[in-house]
Amino acid sequence: MINKLIAKIRKTNAPIVVGLDPMLNYVPGYIRQAAFAEFGETLEGAAEAIWQFNKGIVDAVCDLVPAVKPQIAMYEQFGIPGLTAFRRTVEYCKEKGLVVIGDIKRGDIGSTSEAYAVGHLGKVQVGSRFCRGFDEDFATVNPYLGSDGVRPFLKVCAEEKKGIFILVKTSNPSSGELQDRVVLGPEGGSGQETVYEMMGRQVAAWGAECMPEEGDYSYVGAVVGATYPEQGRVLRKIMPKAFILVPGYGAQGGKGADLLHFFNEDGLGAIVNSSRGIIAAYQQEQYARFGERGYAEASREAVLAMREDIASALAGRH
Repeated sequence: MINKLIAKIRKTNAPIVVGLDPMLNYVPGYIRQAAFAEFGETLEGAAEAIWQFNKGIVDAVCDLVPAVKPQIAMYEQFGIPGLTAFRRTVEYCKEKGLVVIGDIKRGDIGSTSEAYAVGHLGKVQVGSRFCRGFDEDFATVNPYLGSDGVRPFLKVCAEEKKGIFILVKTSNPSSGELQDRVVLGPEGGSGQETVYEMMGRQVAAWGAECMPEEGDYSYVGAVVGATYPEQGRVLRKIMPKAFILVPGYGAQGGKGADLLHFFNEDGLGAIVNSSRGIIAAYQQEQYARFGERGYAEASREAVLAMREDIASALAGRH
């Protein structure tokens, strides 16, 4: 799957992933009204509204980007109907040829992590049959329970040729409370390093165990926020074979010029996420001309602007 992602990045010339993180206040009023007219102001009505909203955006951008990243919490808040909308969104995006990164941030003790891994990336046995749950192509993983919380995902990645992105240096303002703490350096060495550097070395080690038969990049990637470009420079060197999922572009303050160090010299190695900067673009002043009914076209314009911003920044590196 990592090679499919790379092929689609090359084809679209857009190392971009659209975060499908719908809040009801992002959904245009006419879509909400239609959903509520059919299902009432219920969880089912909310789920129908976000599903129709997602469908419009996917139709508008699927030829421009290689991947999407639905954030499962935005669906879980609407209970079982919301999870059904999540599953429908995953299925529809795959029908459109998009790579799907399930932003689930799971990680637990071994048996629980195994259940998460098979539920999202693999197959679960039901009697004599094996069934797929959510069936994303990649998933985000929280590694802070240690290797026994990650290894079930590595096993499924190897079996299914799918991938994971492990949290290393996240884009949120308080990430440094833990991730920037200084600890002892690698065992047997001297000196000190940050927790995020330590985690980056662990990602590189896990990735070395999980390489595809062909290609330069592992099934094991990392999450490193665009809001921390200098940390990105350090981590790019620590994890040369890991693809980096870069959140924090746009609404969180990241811009193309901040992204240079996340990419390798081959122009690959990173995919940049924008969520509300794209899916709620019509609510921004620069795209207000599209109005509510043109929300999907506004999202398309936002993707085109993001693609140009990143391409210009990368071109200026050489």
